[in-house]
Amino acid sequence: MDYQLITDSCCDLPLELVERFDLDIVNFTITISGEELIDDMGKTFDKTSFFNRLKEGETASTSQVNVHAYLEKFKKYVDEGKPVIYLGFSSELSGSLNSARQAKQMLEEEYDDVDLTIIDTRAASLGEGLLVYEAALKKEAGMSKDELVNWVEDNKLNYHSWVTVDDIKHLQRGGRISATAATVGSLLNVKPIIIMNREGKLVPSSKVRGRKKSLQFLVDQTVKNIRDEEEHAVFIGHVGVPEEADFVREKLLEKVSPKEIIVSSYGPTVAAHTGFGSLSVFSYGEER
Repeated sequence: MDYQLITDSCCDLPLELVERFDLDIVNFTITISGEELIDDMGKTFDKTSFFNRLKEGETASTSQVNVHAYLEKFKKYVDEGKPVIYLGFSSELSGSLNSARQAKQMLEEEYDDVDLTIIDTRAASLGEGLLVYEAALKKEAGMSKDELVNWVEDNKLNYHSWVTVDDIKHLQRGGRISATAATVGSLLNVKPIIIMNREGKLVPSSKVRGRKKSLQFLVDQTVKNIRDEEEHAVFIGHVGVPEEADFVREKLLEKVSPKEIIVSSYGPTVAAHTGFGSLSVFSYGEER
């Protein structure tokens, strides 16, 4: 039986992939300098302008998706009798997944038959996107809903995220590190390396002096941890630095031969928290 894959705009997949797999998207909202914007995966959202505003020092905030938005999204499929898998942004980074669960509970009180599976990807940005992409490929190849749910649950902790940010003070503004650490880090040109842990939290992993070394560190860690590369894609994400993303891509291809490498910019929801110049590599490896 056919089923629908739903994810959210935090997965940061390129619009052409969203359309290719007919993914339905739950949209996050961003506020920058008092202006509210909808993260619609680049359909109308001008990422370049937004990234430049971040670069100029404007700060942006995001809000979790409310229960009503999920009710609207899910109800359509329940009414049609179409099963759904929702692959959601890490519950450790947003309360949105909890809103989705509440919406499901409300639907179950109203309907006799609700075939809706909600999965916490424990991932963000193109880490979430890579899992959604490979799940969509399996659906496209004919995998049933139950088989796909089992596959995602069995494999989601094998997806790794290696992240660096260019402006350590942006992490301080967002409350991610202390003002003292940010000041010392800026003086020493320290570039923090952040990973996604088993719980789906972003946690500091290492500190590297200098931008070029931080990019090489992402390459080295990906090469060290990658597994079954010929069967999986590698995603590279960035905020306004495509030339550095290409540098990382070339360095990776010197060492590994993944099924494919896709380079794409972050969406605004995640970029609001990482700041201009952030760069990440996402790959399949041993369990986190």
